Amino acid sequence: MGTPAFAIPSLKILIEHDYPVLGVVTQPDRPRGRGRKLVAPPVKDYAATANIPVYQPDRVRDETFLEIFRDISPAMVVLVAFGQILPREIIEFPPLGCVNVHPSMLPKYRGAAPMNWAIIRGEEKTGVTIMRIDEGMDSGDILLQEETAIDAAETFDKMHDRLSEMGAQLLLRAVKGIAAGTITRTPQDSSLVTMAPKITRETSRIDWKAPAREIVNLIRGLSSTPGAYALFKGKKLKIFAASWKESLTTGIPGELSALKKEEKIRVTAKDGYVYIEELQLEGKKRMKAGDFLRGYRVYPEDLLE
Repeated sequence: MGTPAFAIPSLKILIEHDYPVLGVVTQPDRPRGRGRKLVAPPVKDYAATANIPVYQPDRVRDETFLEIFRDISPAMVVLVAFGQILPREIIEFPPLGCVNVHPSMLPKYRGAAPMNWAIIRGEEKTGVTIMRIDEGMDSGDILLQEETAIDAAETFDKMHDRLSEMGAQLLLRAVKGIAAGTITRTPQDSSLVTMAPKITRETSRIDWKAPAREIVNLIRGLSSTPGAYALFKGKKLKIFAASWKESLTTGIPGELSALKKEEKIRVTAKDGYVYIEELQLEGKKRMKAGDFLRGYRVYPEDLLE
Protein backbone atom coordinates (compact mmCIF):
# COMPACT_ATOMS: atom_id res chain seq x y z
CA MET A 1 0.00 0.00 0.00
CA GLY A 2 1.64 3.21 -1.18
CA THR A 3 1.10 6.23 -3.36
CA PRO A 4 3.98 8.68 -4.09
CA ALA A 5 7.43 8.11 -5.59
CA PHE A 6 8.83 7.64 -2.06
CA ALA A 7 7.13 4.21 -1.95
CA ILE A 8 8.55 2.87 -5.21
CA PRO A 9 11.96 1.65 -3.91
CA SER A 10 10.18 -0.41 -1.23
CA LEU A 11 7.90 -2.06 -3.79
CA LYS A 12 10.80 -2.57 -6.17
CA ILE A 13 13.03 -4.28 -3.60
CA LEU A 14 10.29 -6.77 -2.65
CA ILE A 15 9.78 -7.67 -6.31
CA GLU A 16 13.52 -7.97 -6.96
CA HIS A 17 13.91 -10.38 -4.02
CA ASP A 18 11.07 -12.58 -5.27
CA TYR A 19 8.52 -11.84 -2.58
CA PRO A 20 5.10 -12.63 -4.06
CA VAL A 21 3.41 -9.20 -4.17
CA LEU A 22 -0.26 -10.09 -4.61
CA GLY A 23 -1.48 -6.56 -5.26
CA VAL A 24 -0.79 -2.86 -4.91
CA VAL A 25 -3.30 -0.56 -3.23
CA THR A 26 -2.91 3.13 -3.99
CA GLN A 27 -4.93 6.33 -4.08
CA PRO A 28 -7.30 7.07 -6.99
CA ASP A 29 -6.04 9.01 -10.00
CA ARG A 30 -6.26 12.75 -9.32
CA PRO A 31 -6.64 15.81 -11.59
CA ARG A 32 -3.37 17.73 -12.00
CA GLY A 33 -2.11 20.81 -13.80
CA ARG A 34 -3.92 23.55 -15.66
CA GLY A 35 -5.83 21.09 -17.82
CA ARG A 36 -6.93 19.11 -14.72
CA LYS A 37 -6.18 15.84 -16.48
CA LEU A 38 -6.33 12.70 -14.37
CA VAL A 39 -2.86 11.57 -13.34
CA ALA A 40 -2.03 8.16 -11.87
CA PRO A 41 -0.04 7.85 -8.62
CA PRO A 42 3.64 6.97 -9.25
CA VAL A 43 3.23 3.61 -7.50
CA LYS A 44 0.42 2.65 -9.88
CA ASP A 45 2.64 3.32 -12.89
CA TYR A 46 5.46 1.24 -11.43
CA ALA A 47 3.16 -1.64 -10.50
CA ALA A 48 1.90 -1.72 -14.09
CA THR A 49 5.45 -2.28 -15.38
CA ALA A 50 5.69 -5.29 -13.04
CA ASN A 51 2.26 -6.67 -14.03
CA ILE A 52 0.94 -6.46 -10.48
CA PRO A 53 -2.81 -5.92 -9.95
CA VAL A 54 -3.62 -2.40 -8.74
CA TYR A 55 -6.58 -1.39 -6.54
CA GLN A 56 -7.58 2.25 -6.03
CA PRO A 57 -10.37 2.49 -3.44
CA ASP A 58 -11.60 5.90 -2.34
CA ARG A 59 -11.68 4.47 1.18
CA VAL A 60 -10.02 1.20 2.22
CA ARG A 61 -12.55 0.84 5.03
CA ASP A 62 -15.49 0.53 2.60
CA GLU A 63 -17.00 -2.95 2.45
CA THR A 64 -16.47 -3.14 -1.33
CA PHE A 65 -12.70 -2.99 -0.88
CA LEU A 66 -12.69 -5.12 2.28
CA GLU A 67 -14.25 -7.96 0.28
CA ILE A 68 -11.45 -7.67 -2.29
CA PHE A 69 -8.89 -7.59 0.52
CA ARG A 70 -10.27 -10.77 2.09
CA ASP A 71 -10.14 -12.51 -1.29
CA ILE A 72 -6.49 -11.49 -1.78
CA SER A 73 -5.80 -12.77 1.74
CA PRO A 74 -2.25 -11.40 2.17
CA ALA A 75 0.18 -12.88 4.69
CA MET A 76 1.60 -9.37 5.28
CA VAL A 77 0.72 -5.79 4.39
CA VAL A 78 3.49 -3.26 3.77
CA LEU A 79 2.45 0.39 3.92
CA VAL A 80 4.66 3.22 2.63
CA ALA A 81 3.23 6.75 2.41
CA PHE A 82 -0.19 5.42 1.48
CA GLY A 83 -2.36 8.34 2.54
CA GLN A 84 -5.27 6.57 4.27
CA ILE A 85 -5.74 5.29 7.81
CA LEU A 86 -6.21 1.53 7.92
CA PRO A 87 -9.27 0.06 9.68
CA ARG A 88 -8.85 -2.55 12.38
CA GLU A 89 -9.91 -5.41 10.08
CA ILE A 90 -6.99 -4.80 7.71
CA ILE A 91 -4.54 -4.27 10.58
CA GLU A 92 -5.50 -7.52 12.30
CA PHE A 93 -6.07 -9.69 9.21
CA PRO A 94 -2.55 -10.65 7.97
CA PRO A 95 -0.89 -13.38 10.06
CA LEU A 96 2.49 -11.63 9.71
CA GLY A 97 1.03 -8.22 10.43
CA CYS A 98 0.95 -4.79 8.81
CA VAL A 99 4.25 -2.90 8.74
CA ASN A 100 5.01 0.69 7.88
CA VAL A 101 8.12 2.41 6.49
CA HIS A 102 8.27 5.78 8.24
CA PRO A 103 11.02 8.36 7.48
CA SER A 104 11.87 9.46 11.01
CA MET A 105 13.30 8.05 14.20
CA LEU A 106 9.99 7.34 15.89
CA PRO A 107 8.55 8.42 18.25
CA LYS A 108 9.94 11.72 16.87
CA TYR A 109 8.02 13.26 13.98
CA ARG A 110 4.86 11.22 13.82
CA GLY A 111 2.52 12.43 11.11
CA ALA A 112 2.31 13.54 7.49
CA ALA A 113 5.55 15.48 6.93
CA PRO A 114 8.42 14.05 9.02
CA MET A 115 11.21 14.83 6.54
CA ASN A 116 10.11 18.43 6.05
CA TRP A 117 9.89 19.14 9.77
CA ALA A 118 13.21 17.50 10.63
CA ILE A 119 14.93 20.03 8.35
CA ILE A 120 12.70 22.99 9.27
CA ARG A 121 13.43 22.48 12.96
CA GLY A 122 17.17 22.27 12.40
CA GLU A 123 17.67 18.63 13.39
CA GLU A 124 21.15 17.21 12.87
CA LYS A 125 19.97 13.60 12.60
CA THR A 126 16.98 11.70 11.28
CA GLY A 127 16.41 8.15 10.07
CA VAL A 128 13.94 5.47 9.05
CA THR A 129 11.72 3.32 11.25
CA ILE A 130 9.99 0.07 10.35
CA MET A 131 7.03 -0.20 12.71
CA ARG A 132 4.13 -2.54 13.31
CA ILE A 133 0.94 -0.67 12.46
CA ASP A 134 -1.74 -0.18 15.10
CA GLU A 135 -4.83 2.04 15.09
CA GLY A 136 -2.96 5.13 16.26
CA MET A 137 -1.00 7.75 14.31
CA ASP A 138 2.45 6.17 13.75
CA SER A 139 2.26 4.80 17.30
CA GLY A 140 2.92 1.08 16.73
CA ASP A 141 5.81 -0.98 18.03
CA ILE A 142 9.24 -0.39 16.49
CA LEU A 143 10.72 -3.34 14.58
CA LEU A 144 13.89 -1.81 13.13
CA GLN A 145 15.48 1.65 12.97
CA GLU A 146 18.45 3.20 11.18
CA GLU A 147 19.80 6.69 11.90
CA THR A 148 21.50 9.07 9.49
CA ALA A 149 23.04 12.55 9.73
CA ILE A 150 21.39 15.55 8.06
CA ASP A 151 23.86 17.61 6.04
CA ALA A 152 23.77 21.34 6.81
CA ALA A 153 22.78 22.11 3.20
CA GLU A 154 20.46 19.14 2.62
CA THR A 155 17.08 19.91 1.10
CA PHE A 156 13.83 18.00 1.34
CA ASP A 157 14.32 16.65 -2.22
CA LYS A 158 17.69 15.13 -1.36
CA MET A 159 16.46 13.69 1.93
CA HIS A 160 13.37 12.24 0.22
CA ASP A 161 15.46 10.28 -2.28
CA ARG A 162 18.00 9.18 0.31
CA LEU A 163 15.49 7.98 2.90
CA SER A 164 13.31 6.24 0.32
CA GLU A 165 16.28 4.01 -0.56
CA MET A 166 17.27 3.57 3.10
CA GLY A 167 13.69 2.64 3.91
CA ALA A 168 13.61 -0.01 1.18
CA GLN A 169 16.79 -1.66 2.45
CA LEU A 170 15.54 -1.61 6.04
CA LEU A 171 12.16 -2.98 4.94
CA LEU A 172 13.88 -5.94 3.27
CA ARG A 173 15.70 -6.74 6.52
CA ALA A 174 12.44 -6.44 8.46
CA VAL A 175 10.46 -8.70 6.11
CA LYS A 176 13.18 -11.36 6.29
CA GLY A 177 13.25 -11.09 10.08
CA ILE A 178 9.49 -11.26 10.45
CA ALA A 179 9.26 -14.33 8.21
CA ALA A 180 12.06 -15.99 10.20
CA GLY A 181 10.58 -15.02 13.56
CA THR A 182 13.73 -13.18 14.66
CA ILE A 183 12.35 -9.62 14.92
CA THR A 184 11.58 -8.23 18.38
CA ARG A 185 9.00 -5.50 18.96
CA THR A 186 9.86 -2.42 21.02
CA PRO A 187 7.04 -0.16 22.25
CA GLN A 188 7.49 3.54 21.55
CA ASP A 189 8.24 5.87 24.48
CA SER A 190 5.22 8.17 24.53
CA SER A 191 7.12 10.80 26.51
CA LEU A 192 9.39 11.42 23.51
CA VAL A 193 6.64 11.97 20.91
CA THR A 194 6.88 14.95 18.56
CA MET A 195 4.53 15.64 15.66
CA ALA A 196 5.05 16.43 11.98
CA PRO A 197 1.72 17.89 10.80
CA LYS A 198 0.76 18.50 7.20
CA ILE A 199 2.51 21.44 5.53
CA THR A 200 0.07 24.30 4.94
CA ARG A 201 0.14 27.56 3.00
CA GLU A 202 0.69 29.36 6.31
CA THR A 203 3.62 27.09 7.20
CA SER A 204 5.25 27.83 3.85
CA ARG A 205 5.19 31.62 4.07
CA ILE A 206 8.47 33.15 5.23
CA ASP A 207 8.46 35.48 8.25
CA TRP A 208 11.41 37.82 7.70
CA LYS A 209 11.27 38.82 11.38
CA ALA A 210 12.57 35.33 12.21
CA PRO A 211 16.29 34.52 12.65
CA ALA A 212 18.15 34.05 9.35
CA ARG A 213 19.08 30.45 10.13
CA GLU A 214 15.45 29.50 10.81
CA ILE A 215 14.38 31.07 7.51
CA VAL A 216 16.99 29.09 5.56
CA ASN A 217 15.95 25.89 7.36
CA LEU A 218 12.36 26.54 6.25
CA ILE A 219 13.52 27.08 2.66
CA ARG A 220 15.57 23.84 2.73
CA GLY A 221 12.76 21.86 4.35
CA LEU A 222 10.25 22.86 1.66
CA SER A 223 12.54 22.69 -1.39
CA SER A 224 11.31 21.96 -3.89
CA THR A 225 7.79 20.94 -2.84
CA PRO A 226 5.73 22.87 -1.92
CA GLY A 227 8.36 25.64 -1.72
CA ALA A 228 8.79 28.37 0.90
CA TYR A 229 7.51 31.69 -0.37
CA ALA A 230 7.20 35.43 0.17
CA LEU A 231 5.40 38.17 -1.74
CA PHE A 232 7.33 40.39 -4.15
CA LYS A 233 5.30 43.33 -5.44
CA GLY A 234 2.11 41.37 -4.77
CA LYS A 235 3.26 38.19 -6.54
CA LYS A 236 4.24 34.90 -4.93
CA LEU A 237 8.01 34.37 -4.99
CA LYS A 238 9.09 30.82 -4.17
CA ILE A 239 12.62 30.38 -2.84
CA PHE A 240 14.35 27.04 -3.35
CA ALA A 241 17.96 27.67 -2.30
CA ALA A 242 19.50 30.17 0.10
CA SER A 243 22.30 30.65 2.61
CA TRP A 244 22.51 32.83 5.71
CA LYS A 245 24.88 34.93 7.75
CA GLU A 246 24.41 36.25 11.27
CA SER A 247 25.22 39.95 11.39
CA LEU A 248 24.21 43.32 12.79
CA THR A 249 21.66 44.84 10.42
CA THR A 250 20.38 48.36 9.84
CA GLY A 251 17.51 47.56 7.48
CA ILE A 252 14.01 46.36 8.23
CA PRO A 253 13.05 42.67 7.91
CA GLY A 254 12.35 41.76 4.29
CA GLU A 255 14.44 44.56 2.80
CA LEU A 256 16.15 43.59 -0.47
CA SER A 257 19.59 44.28 -1.89
CA ALA A 258 20.83 43.11 -5.29
CA LEU A 259 24.30 41.53 -5.11
CA LYS A 260 24.95 41.30 -8.84
CA LYS A 261 28.60 40.25 -8.61
CA GLU A 262 27.75 37.38 -6.24
CA GLU A 263 24.56 36.66 -8.25
CA LYS A 264 22.52 36.58 -5.07
CA ILE A 265 19.70 38.61 -3.53
CA ARG A 266 20.29 39.68 0.05
CA VAL A 267 17.29 39.93 2.37
CA THR A 268 17.35 41.40 5.86
CA ALA A 269 16.19 39.08 8.64
CA LYS A 270 15.94 39.46 12.43
CA ASP A 271 19.60 38.82 13.23
CA GLY A 272 21.40 38.85 9.89
CA TYR A 273 20.89 38.24 6.21
CA VAL A 274 19.44 35.55 3.95
CA TYR A 275 21.11 35.21 0.55
CA ILE A 276 18.67 33.94 -2.08
CA GLU A 277 20.33 31.71 -4.70
CA GLU A 278 17.42 30.10 -6.58
CA LEU A 279 13.83 31.25 -6.94
CA GLN A 280 10.65 31.31 -8.99
CA LEU A 281 8.36 34.30 -9.45
CA GLU A 282 4.67 33.55 -9.92
CA GLY A 283 3.99 32.85 -13.60
CA LYS A 284 7.67 32.43 -14.44
CA LYS A 285 10.09 29.50 -14.55
CA ARG A 286 12.48 28.52 -11.78
CA MET A 287 15.82 30.31 -12.12
CA LYS A 288 19.07 31.30 -10.45
CA ALA A 289 19.09 34.60 -8.56
CA GLY A 290 21.61 36.03 -11.03
CA ASP A 291 19.26 35.38 -13.95
CA PHE A 292 16.42 36.99 -12.01
CA LEU A 293 18.51 40.12 -11.41
CA ARG A 294 19.23 40.39 -15.12
CA GLY A 295 15.50 40.58 -15.82
CA TYR A 296 14.19 42.53 -12.82
CA ARG A 297 15.34 45.75 -11.17
CA VAL A 298 15.54 45.62 -7.38
CA TYR A 299 15.11 49.06 -5.82
CA PRO A 300 16.17 50.15 -2.30
CA GLU A 301 12.56 50.50 -1.17
CA ASP A 302 11.59 46.96 -2.34
CA LEU A 303 10.52 44.50 0.33
CA LEU A 304 9.70 40.83 0.50
CA GLU A 305 6.57 40.36 2.57
